[in-house]
Amino acid sequence: MELRHLRYFVVVAEEGHFTRAAERLGMQQPPLSQQIRALEQELGFELFRRHPKGADLTPAGSAFLTEARAILANVQQAALRAERVANGSAGTIVLGLTSSAAAHPLIPAILRAYRQAWPDVSLEFKDGNAAEVTEAIAAGKMHVGFLRRPVSGPPGVVFRPLTEEEMLLVLPAGHPLLRAWRGDGMPSLSLADLRDERFILVRRHGAPGMYSNLLDACKRAGFTPRIAAEVDRMLTNISLVAAGVGISAVPASMRGFHADSVVYCRIRGGGPGLAAPLTLVTREDEDMPAAQRFLDMVAQMPG
Repeated sequence: MELRHLRYFVVVAEEGHFTRAAERLGMQQPPLSQQIRALEQELGFELFRRHPKGADLTPAGSAFLTEARAILANVQQAALRAERVANGSAGTIVLGLTSSAAAHPLIPAILRAYRQAWPDVSLEFKDGNAAEVTEAIAAGKMHVGFLRRPVSGPPGVVFRPLTEEEMLLVLPAGHPLLRAWRGDGMPSLSLADLRDERFILVRRHGAPGMYSNLLDACKRAGFTPRIAAEVDRMLTNISLVAAGVGISAVPASMRGFHADSVVYCRIRGGGPGLAAPLTLVTREDEDMPAAQRFLDMVAQMPG
């Protein structure tokens, strides 16, 4: 049974006449009658009662008409849905985010703009550290990812720098180094002030760039930091600082988390490298139309 047989049948049922149905279909009446006969033989029952004035549906034909119309409508809807996926106006994009990247205001701005432009595209979100997001992109499990600094470079994966911001120190409220601060503006500390502190940092495999850059800056300031804890997520850093486990450093856009129990401080004289990039990651050969539209929009967003 072919879809054209169903279309022929529906038109004959609507016209109640083979000749008029043939004219509507742009074909001759005898071939149309033959096609309907062949359909009836395949089904094993008659669809029409033929008479000199036309053709009426049998009870079985009436039942079959309902199903035939539903099948043709479903096929049409499937074609329309596929067309929209093909032109990028529908589909599902899987997005990977690290916690610190998600905190940057550029990310919600991008997502809001995309949702407004393409409301019928679904966005599915996955979180992870930089290594996990990069691996998922390389494996084809995600279409686009946002992270801070790349931690690996799998073949076929590309990284696009979007913007950069300063790193801030995070100290627990009431820390002795903040005694001189009166609560007006943001305090600043030099790295040398931190030589006796215990640091909470993201594990090397999660953010080796920012991690190693901070360690190098501390060494230039004349000391090797003592590590109190290594964690997988920068949000955990801040929570542990709030608990008094140690101090940490995070991108400036994360300022505000646990604001009642931690204090964010500028780094005075930290030297080069103490910055937090925001990076987009995707596959070089990403060919999903909706994902391509997303990447095009990101390229047009101001940093």
